[in-house]
This record gives sequence, structure tokens and C-alpha cells, in this order.
Amino acid sequence: MSEATQAEGLNPELKKHTFEAEVAQLLHLVTHSLYSNADIFVRELVSNASDACDKLRFEATNDDSLYEDDGELKIRIAVDEQAKTITFTDNGIGMNEADAIENLGTIAKSGTKAFLDKLSESQKQDGQLIGQFGVGFYSGFIVADTISVESRKAGEPADKGVRWVSDGTGSFTVEPITKDTRGTAITLHLKEEYSEGEDNYLDRSKIKRLVNKYSDHISLPIQMRKEVWQEDVVDDENDDTPAGGEMVLTDEWETINKASALWTRSSSEIEDDEYVDFYKNISYDMDGPLTWTHNRVEGRVQYTQLLYIPKKAPVDLYTREQQHGLKLYVKRVFIMDEAEQLLPMYLRFVKGVIDSADLPLNVSRELLQESRDVKSIRDGNARRILTLLASLANSEDSDKQEKFAQFYAEFGDVIKEGLGEDAGNKERIAKLLRYATSTQDGLETSFEDYKGRMKEGQKAIYYLTADNLAAAKNSPQLELFKKKGIEVILMTSRVDEWAMNFLTSFDDTPLQNIAKGAVDLGDLQDEAEKAEAEKAEETLKPVVDKLKAALGERAKDVKVSTRLVDSPACLVVGEGELSPQMIQMLQQMGQDVPASKPTLEVNPDHPLIKKLESSEQFDDLAQVIFDQALLADGGQLEDPAAYLKRVNELLMR
Repeated sequence: MSEATQAEGLNPELKKHTFEAEVAQLLHLVTHSLYSNADIFVRELVSNASDACDKLRFEATNDDSLYEDDGELKIRIAVDEQAKTITFTDNGIGMNEADAIENLGTIAKSGTKAFLDKLSESQKQDGQLIGQFGVGFYSGFIVADTISVESRKAGEPADKGVRWVSDGTGSFTVEPITKDTRGTAITLHLKEEYSEGEDNYLDRSKIKRLVNKYSDHISLPIQMRKEVWQEDVVDDENDDTPAGGEMVLTDEWETINKASALWTRSSSEIEDDEYVDFYKNISYDMDGPLTWTHNRVEGRVQYTQLLYIPKKAPVDLYTREQQHGLKLYVKRVFIMDEAEQLLPMYLRFVKGVIDSADLPLNVSRELLQESRDVKSIRDGNARRILTLLASLANSEDSDKQEKFAQFYAEFGDVIKEGLGEDAGNKERIAKLLRYATSTQDGLETSFEDYKGRMKEGQKAIYYLTADNLAAAKNSPQLELFKKKGIEVILMTSRVDEWAMNFLTSFDDTPLQNIAKGAVDLGDLQDEAEKAEAEKAEETLKPVVDKLKAALGERAKDVKVSTRLVDSPACLVVGEGELSPQMIQMLQQMGQDVPASKPTLEVNPDHPLIKKLESSEQFDDLAQVIFDQALLADGGQLEDPAAYLKRVNELLMR
């Protein structure tokens, strides 16, 4: 932001500032693109006012003088038809000059670039992202050509107030004012098109409807001046003119919302629409939630949980700086917005509210980190979400099954992280996982389903990891299993191989990666096959020894394969070793990866392997066979040019 300058020809105390670059970009998008749902400014400004009151209530737990003999927190909305303005007033924490410059002139929250990129994707947006990155205040510029803010911070003198004014085009002014009451008043000077016709926000009934729609759950009273019907007075008793009348504004303020926290009410009293509206308000997601759970938990720790699962993954789900967590209240007093300690990381997409009866009112993030009560709440939240997901996954209701499929498509990879992060719930998580298999392409097969289809005598759950489904289905590692009609689970997510390090069995049945270690089919492989494999190993020993010498340090070992049917060779890593895909992924993340060499297994029945023994180009052919096996396994060649040169030379001979 540029340095402040005195506004030319104005109050010498009036200072002009330039908006931060990203704010200027945001304001351009707001004023030129976000016009399909202008109503959101009501939701955002009421929400900001509520946050300001919550912050005061929290600060006052240590210093009740901040209430300044006015402990009744409230939000008021005033409409002035003559001036064409709407004013949102709260008696919350308020701001001084430094706060106004920082809060209204910059976007401090991380992820702003992602927000701007997302907002730029369409010429016409409905504003569902507004507020997600802490930029809800700027939604006022959708309907206003000028916004003025008057504020004074609680506990500071009356002459330390501040007035902030901007037309949203690139700069704003601040000046000191005297303000007798603490809190903030935000006045929107409406654009012409929003002060008349269908989009007239000077219509008080319209504002009331929007408050009821978006902000009915706010636990503070939201007030507007009361209107009453006043009949015309007829002076002449003989006058036959019908008596008329009109609605007139009084000086009395009436509460227009329920003014009770939704989560404190019994779930039997709350309509689904109320749950959905509350979710939209706390998440800034206009799609509504996929599902939710609302419970009061009794026990050593007492708390109320209202937890939502979104329909769509947020744009910053895999961003390291992503803010996540639940809104934390203690005895209905707001404590913090994103208490990440209340959820394990693999459930970071969950939104909602926790209201604890046992945590101290002055609890900090540091205390949350160390609190046994918080650990109990976190564990309870995790169990509740996993139980909710299991109820969808196991339901015979087609709508619930569809909801689970929708959830898994968006968050299945994140859930897998829990195998390594949450040992206590590993079994619950494993039951939720769904995969494609060598016989079914869709993400529909659970480990339990697979076990129900296992062949008689099969003693392991077989799986294969690959970069994508096509690569998995065409992997040489599958050939023996296809020949014998043994189903194999195909794992095609980048997180799968890492996650499976933490899951070695399911329901007492071991899991075996068919690309690691020796393939032992046990009772599924007859004695004749075993004898034939031993004979092939003895016959091909000279070729194997020669391959070891030709490949040198590239291969850990060379063996005769029992798993190949159609392919000449494949690469196999030992149990506990990293696959080529895992090595590649870790290297792309900038991590140092310990050296790991695969074993080359060759198919004794393949013509190319039989040709090796008498080939004059043995060394070149050996390198090509190894490189092709590496490519088939999803690895990358260290020297692609050398590979192409060898192939070309072999083709020309």
C-alpha cells in the first residue's frame, strides 16, 4: 500500500490511501462481475457485525469495562429513502484508525490469489465465494457506489474514532472523528439501479426477508425500526371519502430474527432449510451441504456439535496455508473462527460449530493444543463424521448411496490420509474406501465387497498401485491374475501407495501388493506350475547371469518370473521398498529419496527373452527390455535419448 497523502483541498486530518493491489483487483471484479446475486451483501455485513460483537464478548471476559455500561450487544439496520442509504450498525469491538486501514484496505488472509483466480473464471458469478477468504465487506460495492464507515474501538476515548470512505475505485480516505459510542456503522450509498424497481434495497420488507433467509440463526438481536399502520384522519364527519392510511416509521426498534443460536436448539425443532441456511452462512458455500449431524454429547466432556460435509471440495483443499477448523464457542461465547485442533487433518473439509460447556472462556490456541478435553472433542468429532459417512455408505436407500458416491468423488483421497494419521479409527476409515478392480472400473468396490468375491483358497487381498486406471489394467503384473481369474484391486490415486503402508490387513486378511516381493498364490497355484517354474529357472540361468552383468547397477537382481504371461519382463521391488511411482512423487515434492533398485523379472516363454541368448546385440537389448519394463511400471527414463537411440539401432538391424 502506498503512503498516506493529505486529500487535496479537504480537512488537513483527512488522509488518502491506495488500496493494496489485490484489493483493487478484487473490487474491479466485484463491481463488474458479481451481479447475479447482489443480496449477499446483507448476509456479509450482518455476519461481520456479529463477528465484531463476538470479539467484544470474548475480550470482555478478561476486561468487562470494554462494555462501557452497554452490555446488550445488538445489530441495527437503518434505511434512509431520502438519502438512498442503508446503514448497518453494531456495538461490538469497533476499530481505530490503524485497524480500519489494515482491515478495510488489505486482504491479510492467505489464499487470496486462489480466490481471485476462481472469481475470474466466469464473467457472471453468483457470489458463493465472497466471504470465503475474509473479503465479505467488499460485497457492499456490488450495490453501493460509495461506502462510509464510522467506528470507535471499545475502551478507547470518544475522540479516537475514525471515518473511512471509498468509492471502490482504487483508494480510500480516513480521518479522525469523535464517536460517543463504541462499535461500527457501515453506510452504503446505493447505486441508482439498486434504489428503485425490483432491485430496490430501500424496501424495508425486502431487507427483512433477506435477514430471515441468511441471518436468522445469528444469536444477537438484529433490529430495524418498527413500522405501524396509521389511518388518515377525517376532519369532516359528513365527508364520504373512504378513509385511507399508510405505514409510518416509529422510533421503536424491533428484533427481526429469532436471535437464538441454531445449534442450541433441539434438532427436532429445526427445519432442514434452517440447517442449510446456517451452513451457507458459516461456509460461504451457496451450494448447500451434502449432509450434516447435530448432537449434544454428554460424558466427561460436555459439548454440542453441529458438523457439515460439503458437496464440493474447496479450491484450497490441498493448499498448505489452507485455513480449516470449526467455529468454537464456550457456553455460547464465541472464541475463535477456525479451531483446527477440533478436527484431525484428514477431516479438514468439515465445517461446523462446537459449543463446549467445559473449556475455559479465555482458552487460547496454545491451550487448545495441549488440552485433554480438546483431544476428547476432536476424537468425538472424528468418530461422529466417520459414523455419518458409514451410514451413507451402508444404506440401502439409493439417495444416500448417491450422496456417498458424491462425497467419495470429492474427498476420497483426503479420507485415505487418515490411515496414517488416525490409528484409532483406521478400521473405520478402511471400511469407507472404494476402488476399481481388474473386473470393475467404477470406484465401487470396498475391501468387504472384495472379500466376498475371493476365490476359494485365496488367502490375501491382492492390489496394485498405478498412475491411472488404464496403466493399472494393462500392467504386466496383472497377467497371471487375469489368467487364473483372480480379482485385483486397482489403486490409482497418488496417495494410495503411501496410505497402504499403514494398512497391512483388513478383517484379519492380509493385503498384498502384487508388484512387490514374490508372488505366492498358495493353493491357487498347482504343483505342476511350480515344477515348471523351477525348470525354467534352471534352463534360463545363463541368460539371467548375463543380464545381471549387462544391467550392472541398474537392477538389484534378475530373476525368472512366475507372474508374467504376455509381457517379456517387469520390475519388482521388495516388500517395504519404494515403487518407481512413489520415488517419482517424492522427488517432485523436493524430498531426498534413498537409493532403491528394482529386480527385473523375465518371462521365460516370451520370444524376446528366448532371442536374447543368441543375440549379438545382447547388451543393447537388455537395456531396452529394462527401460520398457520401467515405462510399463509408470517410471521415468533417466536418459530417454539413449533409449531411443538403442531402439532405432535395433530396428534398423
